[in-house]
Amino acid sequence: MNIEQPLALLGGLTPKAFMRHYWQRKPLLIRQAIPGYRPSLSIADIKQLAKRDEVESRLIWRKDGNWRMKQGPFSRLPPARQPGWTLLAQNVDAHDDATSNLLHQFRFISDARLDDAMISIATDGGGVGPHFDSYDVFLLQAHGQRRWRISSQEDLSLEPRLPLKILKNFQSQDEYVLEPGDMLYLPPHIAHDGIAQGDCMTISIGFRAPTMAALARGMLDAAGDQVMARVGDDSGLYATPPLPGPVLSDTYKDPGAAATESPALLPDTLIEAAIKAVGKIRFDQNLANRFLGQWLTEPSRAAWFEPQEEHPDLTAEIPAVGVLALDRCTRLMYRGKALFINGEVAKAPASALMRILANERRLPCTAALTRRLAPNEKQVLTDWLAEGWLHYTAE
Repeated sequence: MNIEQPLALLGGLTPKAFMRHYWQRKPLLIRQAIPGYRPSLSIADIKQLAKRDEVESRLIWRKDGNWRMKQGPFSRLPPARQPGWTLLAQNVDAHDDATSNLLHQFRFISDARLDDAMISIATDGGGVGPHFDSYDVFLLQAHGQRRWRISSQEDLSLEPRLPLKILKNFQSQDEYVLEPGDMLYLPPHIAHDGIAQGDCMTISIGFRAPTMAALARGMLDAAGDQVMARVGDDSGLYATPPLPGPVLSDTYKDPGAAATESPALLPDTLIEAAIKAVGKIRFDQNLANRFLGQWLTEPSRAAWFEPQEEHPDLTAEIPAVGVLALDRCTRLMYRGKALFINGEVAKAPASALMRILANERRLPCTAALTRRLAPNEKQVLTDWLAEGWLHYTAE
């Protein structure tokens, strides 16, 4: 993607300018971000998705002035003529190619941050109440109208004992009515309240915002795996070769320890040994690369991979025409020479061709591709075709 190219999606801003002036800084209203936008899925389609076990969905409404919420799947939903209810379906990009393609229009932001496309449908007056998100979000109006009230207020205290995170003291500062194709960008912690005006559909493009605690826990878990692998675990648990780590196979020894009159007291020498042992673990960039590469490419719970009935064996011959394209649910990232796919370390390095596949999500089949692919890359791509992570189409 050319980050210097102005985009209608960003109201004529270049991705570079948007990231510099708006991302995580201030809201942006974009009229006709996608002119004449028509969603690939209808309101009826979203209702059908919400009936499926593998689709995370929620129904939100108010009764007697109180907020109510129910988790899906739903065998029955309120009638369309009943006002004031909202249905949310998560990870719709995992179920629909067009929604996945919509999500990928936002890849001027790192894949490591891009999360999912959630679709909400609502009847007149429906909404989820005034709230804030801890992550960035683009709110694309897909059908009907929604009135948004937003605020950069500092008071983000919540109403207690509710099934939803509803702001206690919401004070609107700006108000917009969005038509199909209009879009509103909101940074984290901007208070907002969206109310449907008639039947309504809104697509939320959301982003990952891991807590520092999640990052720390992940690094600790990855370091723990590194230690286990270095103390002689040859059980086959590690399909991916572990990173080099400290050798900690020696057992604790305390020759010359004195007799104790306080047997329940933890010995100083054992505490010092534990501190010394953990101090030998390297928390470095290699460990962070491995942890983040596997964690951030882990497929969503909604992911489903279906291999083609027939696909080429690229180790034997690469088709002269066509394209190799990643499945909509596949996540492929790289760092340095390491290549990560769907929670695994790939059995091929992040070569120039593999980086093109990761960034463009497709590789045209050409004579040049046949010459440039190494044998291990041909094998890896063939394996991905067999897994349904990659597909071949004869264009």
